Amino acid sequence: MISLEAIRAICTGRIAIGEPLAGMTTFRLGGPADLFVEPMSASEVVALQRYAAERSIPMLVLGRGSNILVSDEGFRGIVINLERGFSQLDMQQEIVTAGAGVRLSAFVDFCIRHGYGGTEMLAGIPGTLGGAVVMNAGAYGGEISTYIVDVTIVRNGEVIVIPREKCGFRYRASDLGDSVVLSTRFILPPGDREAMQRRRRDLLLERNAKQPTTLPTAGCTFKNPPGTTAAELIEHCGLKGFSIGGAEVSELHANFIVARRESTARDVLDIINHVRAVVYEKTGKELQLEIRLVGFPDGACKPLPLPGNGGAK
Repeated sequence: MISLEAIRAICTGRIAIGEPLAGMTTFRLGGPADLFVEPMSASEVVALQRYAAERSIPMLVLGRGSNILVSDEGFRGIVINLERGFSQLDMQQEIVTAGAGVRLSAFVDFCIRHGYGGTEMLAGIPGTLGGAVVMNAGAYGGEISTYIVDVTIVRNGEVIVIPREKCGFRYRASDLGDSVVLSTRFILPPGDREAMQRRRRDLLLERNAKQPTTLPTAGCTFKNPPGTTAAELIEHCGLKGFSIGGAEVSELHANFIVARRESTARDVLDIINHVRAVVYEKTGKELQLEIRLVGFPDGACKPLPLPGNGGAK
């Protein structure tokens, strides 16, 4: 049981009961959170994490909601958002420090404005820095972790600084998922401002031409398997345009699921399970989710008949 009085004693930012999460995700889907909180300092995040852990209350960090699917029933626990309290951008000598709540587009603009490169490929990703670091976001051959020095996190009720080599960065993942990222430090290579601006513009134009950026979506649904891409496999299986309810596999980019006005989160999940099953049946390739499922029961993403899962191929 969450005590609103206790949360108000901890947090000086906005607090809301039953906050709808659909408007906080790029899918525009999902039910309410039991409690939504905007902590304004590291000490408030520490206190919230300790409060939740002591009472076994689930806690979710939600930025721009650009890589998650929230269930229609919502999230039973505390959702925290760091955009208001952790939006600092600072440069000391060659080190850029960015708060977890900074939008990626603002981070890219800041770096280019100060003559530092290596971030241009992130410009079209509609997320915040904290989430991008946790999932090691990237595009066009680059990853956000490449130039990270260290990450400041809250873990087990303590603020600690983790050097890059201890973060477990890998393709679209890290070992930071059980933590709350507060800020990240980078050492970026110098670059020509005009050249970096052109590259950012060209990548945005390419993204807009090849991806359904004007429709509700959570970006790439699946990770790319070794030696191929998820989009190629899905298209090869004839699944472009496949729909359930108001959701469908994008005709523009097969690794995107788009959600129209009448969609539900269940529609999207059913498409995910269908696509994984068909691709595995026809190609033997296992598609792993790149987006995160929130508020769904265990097993909502149905296991494939892999060896050890009740079957073999």
